[in-house]
This record gives sequence, structure tokens and C-alpha cells, in this order.
Amino acid sequence: MQPQRQLSPEVRFMEQVEEDGGIRVSTCYQCKKCTNGCPVTFAMDIYPDQVIRLVQMGQRQAVLTCSTIWVCSACETCTTRCPNEVDIAGIMDYLKAQALKSGIVLPQRRTYVFHKVFLDDIRRRGRVFEGGLLPRYMLKSGEAWRKLRELDFKDDLELAYGMLRRGRMALYPQGISMKGRAEIQGLLAQSTR
Repeated sequence: MQPQRQLSPEVRFMEQVEEDGGIRVSTCYQCKKCTNGCPVTFAMDIYPDQVIRLVQMGQRQAVLTCSTIWVCSACETCTTRCPNEVDIAGIMDYLKAQALKSGIVLPQRRTYVFHKVFLDDIRRRGRVFEGGLLPRYMLKSGEAWRKLRELDFKDDLELAYGMLRRGRMALYPQGISMKGRAEIQGLLAQSTR
């Protein structure tokens, strides 16, 4: 017989998510439409509806250490499908921020590195510059060194060439107005509260 795990709920966790994140969690009644519509559940360790339920049950540690919050692509299919208008994608973003603040070791380091490089790019430029994003990600994640050892850059070069040829990637970063940059800084400051 397996030993039973003991639950140790943080009673105020759901209230904290609702107050700090400004997102209603308590209205979810577990219809599972979010999970059924999610395009990346195949890569998740627990499903979106289970994340919401764990938040409702005060299972902070279980939620902040799961890989699901990092696998979420923020496509908002779940949020759109929710009959109670629970912002599930927003909850995932909030939980990512809480995991980072708490210093929790993430289950998928490369996902965290991409998240960090992506947000750093937005903080610095006000928008993402794809031509710089991938090289910085590859350096910080260690992928560049692996690819260099194995001489495995062919696919990356073909992808970059195709994106440049179709006008999907610029050679140089595009500017953004100071007003727009200030708005983005304000949004980022709000999201990290």
C-alpha cells in the first residue's frame, strides 16, 4: 500500500492570486473546457483545469513547481473557452512571476531561459527583436555551445534565411516611441507586483 501524501494548504493562496493578480479563480467550476481546448496539453505534467483546482485548494508549492505554467504558450484559447470568463492564461503568467519571486527551481531550465531572454528584450527595446532573441537564448541556455561542438547550425541558418527572405525578421531592431516604451514599462511593472 502506498503511503498517503499529506496536503498542507496555504489557505490564503487563492485570495492572494485573486487580489494581487486581479484574476477570479473561485468562479471556476471545473468544466474542463480550458484543458480540452489547450493545444499544448501533450507537454504538460498537469492540465490547466488541475492548476486552477490546486490554486483553489491552496496548493501553492505544487502549482509553482509544476512545468505546466512554463509550457503554457499564452495563446488564450483556454480563457476564450471559459464559460465563467476565468483568465486562465493570466493566472499562468501570474504563477510564473510568483515562481520566479519565490526562487523556485524550475523543472525546465531552457523554458525559463527563453522566458527571461524574451522579457529582457521587451524591457530593453519595447518589443522583441527576433534576430537577437534566438542568439541570446542559445548562448544563455548553452545550446550554442552544443551546436558548435556538433556543427549543427544548418537548420537554424535555413530558418533565419527563410524568415529574412519573407520579411518575417528584420536585420536590425526597430525603434519604438518613448511614449510606447513608457507604457510597456508600466505594464511590466504592474505584472511583476
